[in-house]
Amino acid sequence: MPMLRIRMPRPAATLLAAGGIGACIAGVTAPAALPAVGERGTLTVTVTARTAVPHAGLSLQLPPALRITDRAAALAAPTADAFGQRTGRTLALTPGTRSITLGVRAVAAGPAQIQADVSDLDRPDPRRAGHASLELTIGTAKGSTRKGVSVTRAPATPVSGPTRHDRPVRPGAAGPAAPATRPQTAAPAGRYAPVCVSGTLRNRFQSSEGGTWNGKADRDLPVSNATITLWGRPTAGSATQRLATGMTGNGDGRFTLCYTPTTAVTAKVWAEFQSQAGAMWSVVDGSGRRYATTSYALDAVSGHRSLGDVYANTAQSRAWHAFDTLNKLWWDRGSTTDCWTGNQREGRCTPITVRWYPGSQDGTYWTGSDDSVHLADNDPDSGHTTVHEAGHSLMGKLYAGWWPYVTNCSPHYVDRTSSTTCGWTEGYADAVAFHTFKDTTMTWGNGSSVNLANDRTTRGMDWGDACEARVATALTDLWAQVDGGWTRSNTMMSRERSSTLREYFLTDRPAHGLDSGAKARTILYHHTIQY
Repeated sequence: MPMLRIRMPRPAATLLAAGGIGACIAGVTAPAALPAVGERGTLTVTVTARTAVPHAGLSLQLPPALRITDRAAALAAPTADAFGQRTGRTLALTPGTRSITLGVRAVAAGPAQIQADVSDLDRPDPRRAGHASLELTIGTAKGSTRKGVSVTRAPATPVSGPTRHDRPVRPGAAGPAAPATRPQTAAPAGRYAPVCVSGTLRNRFQSSEGGTWNGKADRDLPVSNATITLWGRPTAGSATQRLATGMTGNGDGRFTLCYTPTTAVTAKVWAEFQSQAGAMWSVVDGSGRRYATTSYALDAVSGHRSLGDVYANTAQSRAWHAFDTLNKLWWDRGSTTDCWTGNQREGRCTPITVRWYPGSQDGTYWTGSDDSVHLADNDPDSGHTTVHEAGHSLMGKLYAGWWPYVTNCSPHYVDRTSSTTCGWTEGYADAVAFHTFKDTTMTWGNGSSVNLANDRTTRGMDWGDACEARVATALTDLWAQVDGGWTRSNTMMSRERSSTLREYFLTDRPAHGLDSGAKARTILYHHTIQY
């Protein structure tokens, strides 16, 4: 089938939204090279506006490896947390470009990401916003710092005072594949007592679903259903062996993996967590590699040992956030089988694959040719954006690879008229996000949001089934108030192929026993859709 690109509204790759504003990080420079640990540099952020913006909010975020040493007088005093330092200011923009410069100092080696966000405070909308990112790998020796990062495989983020236990930790409920409560042991049976290693996988990230800074909140949550491999070396000089595999618990991120040792004391044991939930979904980088966070190693292991709280590597936090967000959709997917949709059977399920990497400008869209979601740099901060794009994948699975011929959909805007085919496909994806998060709010990676709840008196929103917000809220209400959930509707969609809401409502619903009578028509009328 031809390639499909289903996009969410976002700034163009140049970081300048049509008719709006954009940000660009010009770089970090030092007299001879990018700053290594202990050296200073200069950071320049350029803001470009195509239209007047009386109240533009500029936010800058530096990673923990960099510190602000000098800042423009108008910038706020920096604040610090686990994600580094933040500062910002309000700008009155006129068409044109302006630059802001500040001094920084490198204080730690490793991957570092500098970010800038600018948005219209009076009219929060991704069309009037910009995001810029600069990735560095900071070195310890002069001249060793370089642009770019490689974080697909990385050690866990160190946590001061990690929790350790001397008794087993109960894992949570099983995920969609081999549960952590029944680990697969690879070592042959021997004369030594089993060894168990336990802990919890957690992730610190920023969420557009709430918060105060740029509309985001700092979160610290467990990661569910991540694949775990327990590795070890029986003796100091032996080769690395796979000791056990499993998954983190659903809802609590806990795990307990056991193996039968071949020596009285195993010299070294560690856990590797991969961004894959069995065969159901995964998050990969630009080269298709899954993200992996490796715990610190336990030495001289026997009996039961705990890794405590293992935190996903900071540079991978958005990958793990996107991964865990798909848990919400999985457990609310409206399928009658153990696959994403009821027209698939165990052993023949197709996964949802999310492609993301730090600084990515490859987003925001879903492609039908390889059934993969492409997310730009800060997209994972918005759970709604992640689930919206996954909603396109869900529709593609319901339709078994078929897709309507969609017109007038690039660009498309949630509150404006496009076409009835665009309104249907985009409205369904919006509705998937609303159903998953139990709201009618759309959020974006820059922290902006808009509540799309509407009726016939709502101003500033186009009418009819060519407006995706009207379609999305109509579907959400149909599922909640008429269908008793969306399982029956999704089952019907796995058997029928609708190109528009009209076809879905007037033809397919009645053919499969779903109500299209007075109550259902009243719901559509309430959302300005009348057949």
